[in-house]
Amino acid sequence: MDREISPPPLKRRRVAEAEVKKYRDISPEALRLFSWNINGISPFIQKPITSFFASNTSATNITNSAPQQPSLRDFLRRHNFPTLLFLQEIKINPADSPTQNALSRAIKRPPSEPEFNPDYVCHFCLPHDKHNATGFGRKVYGVCSIVRKDFADSYVAQMRTVDWDAEGRFSVIETKAGLDVPKLAIFNVYMVNGTDYPYKDSVTGEIVGKRHERKLEVHRLLQAEIGTLENDGFQVIVAGDINIARAPVDGHPNLRTHPYQHVLNREDFSRRFLDISSNDKGEESSKNESRSLGMIDTFRHLHPKKKDYSYYPRGRAFGDSCDRVDMVLCSTSLASNCVEAGMLATAADRGTSDHVPIYATFDFSERPGASRRESRSLEDLQAD
Repeated sequence: MDREISPPPLKRRRVAEAEVKKYRDISPEALRLFSWNINGISPFIQKPITSFFASNTSATNITNSAPQQPSLRDFLRRHNFPTLLFLQEIKINPADSPTQNALSRAIKRPPSEPEFNPDYVCHFCLPHDKHNATGFGRKVYGVCSIVRKDFADSYVAQMRTVDWDAEGRFSVIETKAGLDVPKLAIFNVYMVNGTDYPYKDSVTGEIVGKRHERKLEVHRLLQAEIGTLENDGFQVIVAGDINIARAPVDGHPNLRTHPYQHVLNREDFSRRFLDISSNDKGEESSKNESRSLGMIDTFRHLHPKKKDYSYYPRGRAFGDSCDRVDMVLCSTSLASNCVEAGMLATAADRGTSDHVPIYATFDFSERPGASRRESRSLEDLQAD
């Protein structure tokens, strides 16, 4: 990797100061979205073992020296209460209401915070596929969309799932248009990981192919869903774990090419969602999935050559092997509104997951003299 994982103390101080200024410079109407494959919600809602000790001097010393429990509320507060926080791979059994309630409580404003600090609501999409989502006591997959309550009250028309997914991978927020904010459809996605494991019909349980083939089918279905929404006047944002690294710049030390099906999956994703040149190949049809959506990869849009990554597999030293597989995509019409995109790879932000949070900001205000292509990511601030 050609960048420092953590800047030296002086740079860290400058980054922190500039980060505060960055949030002041963004319009209050901006939509700030964070997305994170959290790889299991348990560390964020379970009681630390020290909470079971009696309250005495010895126990207090143990508590004070113990690592701080990961906190979603702290994450929201630290990043100035973003509009949206999308979580993937939350691993909650769909029948486990107590854990769902615990997550909802974990994002609420506690009594110790000022009343002007925002509150949040959440929407779950959990697996109900009895043939493909049965592992670990059905604690697999699952996404949760955490929405700032003032935004939900003012703009959100509905939060829904999609009828072609039974594995708990897709949550959709549809908004109403505001004075400056267009009508949006915002997807929280945990795309299928292509493997040679069998995929079963979600109704009959019959093996109908491999997970690779299901991945390609999900590409087609999502493309058609987005195409329909855009035809209905929505501008679309897709955020989450895409489970694809797009190009050599997105993989370290190299891009995965074996087995070759990974290459085909990558090409299919680019052709359907990103590569508008594929629309000039002479095979036009009225079907939504026949033409590339020509969406914008926000990070690559603002950082054409920057090497940065969102997935760091366990069992390797941090930074030895990594890929950019988490992304925020948007309709072409939103490209000029995207003013930030980046990743949070600090130890404080990446927590217990093998993925790090990513973010993008869409500013819908008219700011005289401000360039919408200005990028103020943490990585750029470090380079200042």
